Amino acid sequence: MQPRLRWGIVATGNIAGVFARELALLPDHEVVAVGSRNLDRAKAFAQEWDIRRAYGSYTEVAEDPEVDVVYVATPHSDHLATTRHALESGKAVLCEKALTVNAAEARQLVDLARKHGQFLMEAMWMRCNPLHLRLRELLDAGTLGEPRSVHATLGFLADYDPDDRLFAPHLAGGSLLDVGIYPVSLAHHLLGAPDTVRATGTLAPTGVDATAGLLLGYAGGAVATLTGSLAGPLPNTAYVSGTEGWVEIPADFQAADRLVVHHPDKEPEEVTVDLLGVGYTYEAEEVARCLRAGLLESPLVPWADSIAVMEVLDAARAQVGVRYPNDEPIAGQGGEPDRRNTTGNGDSA
Repeated sequence: MQPRLRWGIVATGNIAGVFARELALLPDHEVVAVGSRNLDRAKAFAQEWDIRRAYGSYTEVAEDPEVDVVYVATPHSDHLATTRHALESGKAVLCEKALTVNAAEARQLVDLARKHGQFLMEAMWMRCNPLHLRLRELLDAGTLGEPRSVHATLGFLADYDPDDRLFAPHLAGGSLLDVGIYPVSLAHHLLGAPDTVRATGTLAPTGVDATAGLLLGYAGGAVATLTGSLAGPLPNTAYVSGTEGWVEIPADFQAADRLVVHHPDKEPEEVTVDLLGVGYTYEAEEVARCLRAGLLESPLVPWADSIAVMEVLDAARAQVGVRYPNDEPIAGQGGEPDRRNTTGNGDSA
């Protein structure tokens, strides 16, 4: 067995608890520290998940000499500062999606990871899901012919609270960064970066997007129609079509263990995988694999993809009319994603 990978968790909200539970399923992973801006909450989290050390700040987790990798589960607005400190402290980082508030911040983190020689990965766990890896294989094998479209929705009814992370502008709330990022990431995984972005949506009273619909266009003729919502439940399914057939991924597509391949004049073919836990285990295992191989970025969730997805979200936000307090002028005001230097859900405290 490989040496255990020692995790430090930053923040103690719902997603942090799910991740701690998933790590407990992996014998070569261990959470050794947790940090919150409220020490009592950190202590309660540590007791619940049998974690040895609890800290009353985020920075102390990154400075713990026994921590190998920091998992950042704070609201989006804090991702830049907390991830920067961890990278500068010599720690690998798995940062919750969306990686940052905008593409400019994402580029900053990629540059920092490269400068300090530290591993950085966005926690887009869907991209590590065995079913989504199998879907990519099916497309690469030509099972659907030439890919022509992706249609995906993800949404739920969130109780409106202007101070909640989902609706607060200063926490970078809104449907795009919380749920819309999944359909956008799926389209990017299967079709690549779009050439045009068209978006519309509705705003919550706080000015963040309650719903957002995107139409992505590609030079080769493919399209993606994507929807995210905090204003009501959506089917949460995905469809991928090509010139010779289509794939249906049932709800919830981002965490699915089953898909169905359809071809004209043929019986549908079901593809299933056995998932360990709800699926966060696979992103943790990918982090471990990359660190043991000496990689700075994951080939499953590469830096360029995280930046490109943020560019699409920037362009969509600009068109819907959402700005955050720490935004620079948003790229893509005219509907085109920003392509500068692309080589390369957080919870409360």
